[in-house]
Order: sequence, then structure tokens, then C-alpha cells
Amino acid sequence: MGDPEKRQGPLTDLRVIEMGQLLAGPFCGQLLADFGAEVIKIEAPGVGDPMRQWGREKPHGKSLWWPVVARNKKSVTLNLRTEEGQQIVRDLVKDADILIENFRPGTMERWNLGYEALSEINPGLVMVRVTGFGQTGPYSARAGYGAIGEAMGGLRYVVGDPSTQPSRMGISIGDELAAVHACMGAMFAIHARHRTGKGQVVDSAIYEAVLNMMESLVTEYDVAGYVRERTGAILPNVSPSNVFDTADGKLLLIAANQDTVFKRLAEAMGRPELAEDERYATHGARGKYQAELDALINDWTRTIPLDALEEKMNDHGVPCGLIYKAEDMMQDEHFKAREALVKVEHPDFGPITMQNVAPRLSDTPGAVRHVGPELGEHNSYVFSELLGLSDDRQAALREAGII
Repeated sequence: MGDPEKRQGPLTDLRVIEMGQLLAGPFCGQLLADFGAEVIKIEAPGVGDPMRQWGREKPHGKSLWWPVVARNKKSVTLNLRTEEGQQIVRDLVKDADILIENFRPGTMERWNLGYEALSEINPGLVMVRVTGFGQTGPYSARAGYGAIGEAMGGLRYVVGDPSTQPSRMGISIGDELAAVHACMGAMFAIHARHRTGKGQVVDSAIYEAVLNMMESLVTEYDVAGYVRERTGAILPNVSPSNVFDTADGKLLLIAANQDTVFKRLAEAMGRPELAEDERYATHGARGKYQAELDALINDWTRTIPLDALEEKMNDHGVPCGLIYKAEDMMQDEHFKAREALVKVEHPDFGPITMQNVAPRLSDTPGAVRHVGPELGEHNSYVFSELLGLSDDRQAALREAGII
């Protein structure tokens, strides 16, 4: 019978075994599945990934997060704490390209599923390991959620208003950054495999994925003793780039911090002389007089309604953006034209809207084929078609709580 779904994208020749749960590992699996990889997600029998219960719920009691993070995947149930379950993983690994896991370091080894054991079965296997602190080092055995990685990677300290405690983003950015890095690492390793024929381990630590996004923060301190602090809606010395008020009580983000762009903003304001003023003529000068300049611009923007202000900015080539919520995204003509959001059929909710696949590939684009599967939905395909287990054998494994 073969694969029951038609996949598309550049990764249709790859089979991925996804182990672990929640977000840091599974989001990596989502990205690979979006671009056509066959992702077989292993979940505990009768329980499944906790993400099936997380997020805002509908009256059915079902998660609205699960349909997104598990989209395009296949679900099989398997008790990894049993020898029989571990053997099934080893059997699956024989024909797999990538295995993703986000257990604490040492867990896979205790199950005899570490890279050394699995690479003997399949030397070309790429093993992606996502953890809070990585596979080595004095903190490696610690429990580590995304929030901890955000804190220790430097992000939390610089997010929020200086008058408050460090803030968090409204999303699980630490987990997601670790997953994106894990996905990149998997693709790097697959590319290397084309030359060497060998797989390898991809070690993606949440705190390091966050640290990788921290620009010159460490170097600024090392060389100049400068410590970045929380600055609310702005970046220090980058001006103008702020959220400004409008006459009708709304907000528009205007970013005109480059010299040529600031000149266009000054012209739009009817004050071209500002671009020649020594306080505002250069990037460095505008940074020095940031508060003064932002206040001057805000005095002007609050005299103009939002629609007229946005039009004026666009007419003068000044980057600007509305502060969107989900409702705004769903109504925006640009989102619609590029199909940035897509409707996908859900067995309980009907058509539901979620973000489409990104980035876009011109010749081999990915696609959202289906929402997150039901628990064990693909047991028959995997155990019968891929592994050749008889119906009697599967019945015995179910009776023993192994599948």
C-alpha cells in the first residue's frame, strides 16, 4: 500500500523519527514535515504528547496548538520504557534518515538507543538532540525548559521596560529557536552525509540557540564594558525606530534610522531641515538625541489619523508597520495575496486557520497537508507496512501496553 499521503517539497526522500514531546523537538519535526519529510512521531500509548492538551481549548476539550505543531506528521504509539518498544525503534531506525529526541541527556543511552548503538544499525543516521544545556558540560544533566534558556542565553534581561522585572516574549521563543537551530543542524548533517556517507549528532542546546541571537551583546561587554539594559519599545542609539501615536488614538511603528530614510521622513514631515541638523543628520547623532527626536516625531504623528499617516510613510518610502493581532492578520490584503495564512480541515473544528509554510521555495515548495494526527492514527501503516508485523503480533503488543 505504501505511504498513505502524497507529500511535496524538497525533503520527500527523508524519513524522520520524532521522539520526545512538547515543543523544542517537535517544532523541529514540524519544520521538516512542512517541507515534505515523512515524520513519524512516537507517543506514549493512551497518553500522547502533552501538547495535545496545551493551548487555548474549544468546548470539545481539544488543543488548538496541537493541530499546528503536529501538522503533516504521522502518529504511532509506543512504550519506550519497554525492551520491546525500544527494539521497534531500532527496527524503524534501519530505514530512517533523521531521529529527533529532546529527553534529558543519558535517557536514550539508558534505553540502549544512544547514537553509538543506533549508528551501528544505520551509519548514515543523523541524530538530533535538543536539550536545555546540551549533551556535555556541568549543566547538561539539569532539567531545562525554554524559559530557562531564554534567561541564561541573555534574552530575558534585555526584554521589557526598564522599570519592570525582565519580561518574557508572548511565545515560547527559546524552545522554537532551539528547534530552528536543530532543523538547520539536521540539514547541514544531511548535506555532509552526501560527501561522507556517515551521519552524526546534532547537539542543539536551548540556551545556545538563544545566545546565538544576541548579536554583539557579549562582545560589547568584553571590549567596551557596555551592558545592554531593558529599553522598552526602542533599541538604544537606533533612532527613529519606535511606536508613535496617531490622531485617532492608534499606533504606527516607524523605522527611519538609516540616514537616507530619515531624510525621506523629514521630507514627509514637511521639515527637510531636520536631516541637515547636526543633532539628527547622522545615525550616531540621532542615537545621542534619541529621546528628543522621538518626542519631536511623536508630536507630529499625533496630529494625523492612522490611515493618512501610513499612506504618507509609504508614499515617501519610509518603512512602517501596524501592530497586528491575529484578527488584523486574517483581514490584511497582503497576507491574503501571499497566502501567509492557510485554512486546513480539522475533524472536530472544521476548517481552521494557521500560518502557512515558510520560507517559500520557488521550485519545491512545502505545504500544509493536514492537521496534527489523532493518537496512534498511523499505527497500522507503520507497524504493518513499514515493519511487517502481523495482526496477531500487533494485538499481543497492544495487550501488553507496548503499542
